[in-house]
Amino acid sequence: MEKQFINLGKYTAAYTEVGKGTPIIFLHGFFGDAWTLHPLVKELQSHYCCISLEMLGFGDSSKPQIRYLVDHQVEFLQNFISVKQIQEFFLVGFSYGAWVSASYAISSAQKQCSASLKGISLLAPAGIRDDSFVGRYDYLKPLLWKTKLVDVALALIAPIFILRGQKKDYQAICETRQAILTQPTAVSFLKDRLNPEDAVDTVENHIHQIEVPTLVIGAECDSHIPRWHCEVYRDKIPNAQLSIIPNGDHDFVQTHSHEISNLLKIHWSELINLA
Repeated sequence: MEKQFINLGKYTAAYTEVGKGTPIIFLHGFFGDAWTLHPLVKELQSHYCCISLEMLGFGDSSKPQIRYLVDHQVEFLQNFISVKQIQEFFLVGFSYGAWVSASYAISSAQKQCSASLKGISLLAPAGIRDDSFVGRYDYLKPLLWKTKLVDVALALIAPIFILRGQKKDYQAICETRQAILTQPTAVSFLKDRLNPEDAVDTVENHIHQIEVPTLVIGAECDSHIPRWHCEVYRDKIPNAQLSIIPNGDHDFVQTHSHEISNLLKIHWSELINLA
């Protein structure tokens, strides 16, 4: 499956598309791309047309030098849907992509979108104001520095992590550093939100406007998105449903794709039968 490209006028969007049936648009998370949710696509492509969009500033989509806001992603998604002439579809968003999906659904409820959104599924959704974010991600700050000294330091501390039996933690840090070097847009977004007062586009005060059926799926052991974030979405979106994947961490879209895809298929089949 190769990436495709489409001209949206001002920007270019990169995406993958596979399968036939009702379109499902997948939106990745921070440091992600079209392949992030591929394990879910593999599970669902025999039933649906699965479109994995690389959002503005990610992967091979355009990377303008702007201060990224969620509204930019919503507009980018709207343009993509319009140019692709997609009429009816579902949205599946993971982490940051779930934040964008919820924002799109709010716009849809305000009649700002021409296409028909049939429902959204939010996987470990970001987008809820959480002032503890600042302290929780202090360790990321040195990884954001644009100097090779960071990489030298990581190489020097590797033996310490191995001796402590923390090889997996060390690998996660190195993977984060590599993602930072290759995804400057995500870095810009994170830097702009390291202070609580910078959280200007969170959605907790607006999601009550969402009118489409909503399924929220969280991971029981998620080390990045607290369960209460998922519960805020469930409690504030009318008739939203919440499912928790046992033993799942933030990478559960890879490790528990079968369980997640089953929940999605059950949810969507109920909606299609009601239509």
